[in-house]
Amino acid sequence: MEPTCADLADICEGVAFIGETLGPLFAHDPADEEVAGLYDALAALDPAAAGEEWPLGDAAGATRALAEMARGLADGANDALVWEYRRLFVGPGPKAAPPWGSVYTDRDGVVFGAATLALRQWMRESGVERGGAESEPEDHVGTMLLLMAWLARHRPELLDAFLADHLLPWTPHFLGIVEAASDHPFYRGLAALTRTSLEGVRAARGLAVEEPRFYR
Repeated sequence: MEPTCADLADICEGVAFIGETLGPLFAHDPADEEVAGLYDALAALDPAAAGEEWPLGDAAGATRALAEMARGLADGANDALVWEYRRLFVGPGPKAAPPWGSVYTDRDGVVFGAATLALRQWMRESGVERGGAESEPEDHVGTMLLLMAWLARHRPELLDAFLADHLLPWTPHFLGIVEAASDHPFYRGLAALTRTSLEGVRAARGLAVEEPRFYR
């Protein structure tokens, strides 16, 4: 029997919170007005208190990650934060941590690769409409975290398949690359917080995730 939101009541809200909080930090440039309030809220957090209340992840790990993020926001969403976001995820020039799954799992390291097409087909067959710009591959980590949140709120019966088959196989590898590639405390903390959160979601759902071969 497929799980319902009532069956998943203990984690649905937490999964949605994680996706809605962390997804925009990957999906949007820090200079975008759309995320200004989120950065202000993160800068004002007490990391210890917020870490204790952070859903599903390890409280100690969440506290350390939030403290690192707060340190990176000591001067607000400044130019250094904006340029690091662009260096990691956008360019111009080679991206230090491309935010699309297929870049890591496709032999040719391309966007719109096999992982993107598999996710697109699953969404079509499941009746899930894509969000974001049509020109953006569906397997962008920010888009996928936001989709995770939407599924938790509206289509919880699809959540486990999405996590096990599409999001969780590649994100730990990607987040490790972000941590290693960034000298900015905010993005090191964001990667760590996302990793502990997704591991908490995986454990809460008891999911077995097969790691693909990585080409990058």
